[in-house]
Amino acid sequence: MIDIPVHNMTGKQVGSISLDEELFGREVRPQLLKQAYVRYHANRRLGTSKTKTRSEVKGSSRKLFRQKGTGNARRGNKKANILRGGGHAMAKRPRSFRLGMPRKMRRLANRNALLAKAVDGEIKVVDKLHFDKPDTKQFNTLLDVLQINRSCLLALACTKCNEALSARNIQQVHLTQIDRLNVFDLLNNRYLLADKQAFEAYLEQISEKFDAAGEEAVQ
Repeated sequence: MIDIPVHNMTGKQVGSISLDEELFGREVRPQLLKQAYVRYHANRRLGTSKTKTRSEVKGSSRKLFRQKGTGNARRGNKKANILRGGGHAMAKRPRSFRLGMPRKMRRLANRNALLAKAVDGEIKVVDKLHFDKPDTKQFNTLLDVLQINRSCLLALACTKCNEALSARNIQQVHLTQIDRLNVFDLLNNRYLLADKQAFEAYLEQISEKFDAAGEEAVQ
């Protein structure tokens, strides 16, 4: 079991949450995390880049000048790849960069990334994360008392609440719904900040899926 400290809005520890390694792959698996991260990054590429070859460039196919006697280097038509406005020698073509990965591996990678955060002590849980109104200054104060001085992933049950509105103008804070946590967002940010109630509901959801799937989480 890994104990994750729970703090109040002033930064004082008021409790802890136990995280069972069995639900998250028992140990951190760097190779699995890298494979899932590379897949997620590759699948974000559009693959729509395209450039024209010599045959696709509009223009005359007449030879610019005779082969010999001009003192210049030999030259073909103006669509040659070494001339300005000419075609590309190795033109880009639209393609798909998508990578596949088994579903169980994807799900395990997401949980294992959360385990990596817990092992490194980079999960910050707040007992009652609540603002009466959107207040960026108050949220910055919360980051200071929790000693969050690097990039932070704010995971909330709702992304339209006052807490989310308070954090959206802070450059180092990125927002997501807690049920959409994935390996890419977790590894791209140093800290994970979450509300206790939402975090416990997320862990309970993982536990229920693990009980229903048997050994799925540890394969």
